[in-house]
Amino acid sequence: MTATFKQLGIPDDLRQGIEALGIHEPTPVQAQAIPFLMEDGGDLIAQAQTGTGKTAAFGLPLLTKVDPTFKEIQGLIIAPTRELAQQIGKQLFRYTKFSAKIFVEVVAGGDKVDIQVKRLQRPTHIVVATPGRLMDLLKLKAIRLQSIRHLVLDEADEMLSMGFQSELDTIFKQTKDRKSTWLFSATYQQRIKSMVAEHMSADAHLLKIDKKHVVNQNIDHQYAICSREDKVEFIFRYLDARRQERGLIFSRTRAGAVSLGQELTKRGLAVGVLQGDLSQKDRDKVMRAFKKERTQYLIATDVAARGIDVEGLSFVIQQQLPDAMQYYTHRSGRTARAGKKGVSITLIEPKERRKITQLEKELGLNFTLVG
Repeated sequence: MTATFKQLGIPDDLRQGIEALGIHEPTPVQAQAIPFLMEDGGDLIAQAQTGTGKTAAFGLPLLTKVDPTFKEIQGLIIAPTRELAQQIGKQLFRYTKFSAKIFVEVVAGGDKVDIQVKRLQRPTHIVVATPGRLMDLLKLKAIRLQSIRHLVLDEADEMLSMGFQSELDTIFKQTKDRKSTWLFSATYQQRIKSMVAEHMSADAHLLKIDKKHVVNQNIDHQYAICSREDKVEFIFRYLDARRQERGLIFSRTRAGAVSLGQELTKRGLAVGVLQGDLSQKDRDKVMRAFKKERTQYLIATDVAARGIDVEGLSFVIQQQLPDAMQYYTHRSGRTARAGKKGVSITLIEPKERRKITQLEKELGLNFTLVG
C-alpha cells in the first residue's frame, strides 16, 4: 500500500494545498524522493520520466526548507524551457495556497528582461529559471545566488542535449555554498554521470523509477492501424465525433504539424499548431487561444510540447509513434491529469505492429485496437 503524503512527512498546510488540486496519493517518484528530501535533504539523482509527478517530488520538500522570514533567494530550480519553468512556478504557487507566503519568481527567455529585473528586487525565496535567462541576469548583476541552499535541475538530460553544459557549469560554480543538489533526468547517460561526478557529492542518493510505474493508470491506451495516406481522414473523423471534448495531437515533424493543421482548419475544426519555428510571441498566442478554449484542439511537435500543462484534455492522438520510447510517456501524460481519466490513441502503419508490443513490454501497458 502506498504511503500517504502525511506519512511522507508533508506538513498540513502544504497537504491542504495539494489536496485542493485533487492530488491525494503520491506517485512512485514522490513516494521515494520525498522521505529522503524531507529527512536527509542531501544530494539526490532521480531518474524519472516527464509526467511522473516530479514537480511535487522536489517542490514540496523545497517549500518546507525555505525560511519565509529570510528575504534572500534560498532555492533555485533550473528547467530547460520557458513553458516548463512557468508550469513549475505555477504549481509551487498553488501548493502554498494555505501556507506562510513564500515568494516564487519565474525568469525565462521570451519575457522582458527589464520586468524580471524589477521583480527580483522584491523579496524572493525561490527562483525558477531557464539557463540562458539566468546567465543574462547574472551578467546584469540583477540576481544574487550566494544564499542558495538548494539547487534543483529538472530534465537535466534535456538541458544538456539543448547545449546548456557551460551554463550549468556556471550555475554550479555560482552556488558553491549550497547544502544540496537535486537532479532529475529521464535518462542517465554518460554526460549526466560526468556532470554528477564533477559537481555533486560522491555519495549522492540514486533513485530509479521503474519504467512500468511511470505511466498514469487513468489513461486508456489504444492504437489504430491505418496507412500514412489515411491518417488525416482518421483524425478528422475521430475529432468530428468528439465535438464536445478537447485534445492534443502529436505530429513527429514541423511540416507534418503545419500540414495537418491546415487540412483540419479547411474542414471546419478550430485547431492551433505549435511547432519549433514559431516566435515566442506567436507561440504564446497559440497557447493562449487553446487555454481560453478559442481553439478546441492543439497540434504539436514533441519539442514544442515540452512543459505544456492544460487541464481537462480528454484525449491525446499520436499521428506517428515517437522516435524515442520516453516520449510516449511524455505525450500520453498530457491527458488524465489531476485524477481524471483520458485516452491516448496512437496511429500506426501495418508494419509497425511489433512496436506496440515493445511499448507494452517496456512500459507494462495494455493497448486495445480500435477501428
